[in-house]
Parts: sequence; C-alpha cells; structure tokens
Amino acid sequence: MNTPKQTLILGIGNYLMGDEGVGVHAIEALLKEQFPEHVRLVDGGTGGFHLLSFFHEYDPLILIDATMDDHPIGTVRLIQPRFASDFPRTLSAHDIGLRDLIETAILSAPLPKIYLIVISIHEIRSMVTDLSLEIEQTIPKIVQIVKEILENK
Repeated sequence: MNTPKQTLILGIGNYLMGDEGVGVHAIEALLKEQFPEHVRLVDGGTGGFHLLSFFHEYDPLILIDATMDDHPIGTVRLIQPRFASDFPRTLSAHDIGLRDLIETAILSAPLPKIYLIVISIHEIRSMVTDLSLEIEQTIPKIVQIVKEILENK
C-alpha cells in the first residue's frame, strides 16, 4: 500500500496586524476540520528562515498569506507558482517575506509542489488581532479551497 506524501498547510501572517494575519486565522479555522493523518497544519507566524526546512520536508505545500495588490479587498486567489518570480511581489509585511523564503529554498533543492492561496488586503493595522469584515468573510472560502486541493492532489 502506498503511503501518502506528507502535506503541509502553512498559514503565514502577523496576528497582531489585523488583516495581515489572515493566514494564521485561516489555520485556526482549519484546525476545527478533520484531515487525514498525512496532513499537518502549521501557524507559520511572521515567517522567517526557520520555515525553510518545511520546503524540503513536505510535498506538496499549501501556503496561505495576505497580499497587498490591486485586487479588491477580500479577493482570494489560488496560484500554483513554479519559480520565485511567480510569487506576488507584495506578499505580506514580514521581516523575511515568503518570496525571500522561496528564493532561498530554491538555492538548496528543487521546490516541492506549492499551492499558494493569497488574500488581498488593503491596510495593515498595528496591534489589532481581529480581521476586517471583508477578510473575515474569506475564511470559509479559504477552507473550501484547501479541501478541494487535498481532494484533487
């Protein structure tokens, strides 16, 4: 019997910066769901190079992060990037952004299959732990996209 590959669902964001923490809020919602044993959920917080090992330990990775772009607030998009240049330039406001992390991961090994769920936000509010209504309403859609990815991978 084939053992399924280990899958990681990684939510990234700063919980203390309002909508910028949507990835972390999504993980909180996903923890209430049932997933197979080969699926691990991780609150990646504000990222950083300590997340680098995940890019070598898991395949596929489902990443959830906020982006500041020209899309309307609350737009949820699924991107399947293959190269660092495929990642949106304006992902999150972390010290070490997701794009920086990807560029570093590429230097040491081929990237695993990545599904990137990005949520368009328009502002970062400091020292606020709740999401705006528009972003809060994206959580069920994010959960549904994750379930669809897992069913179809």
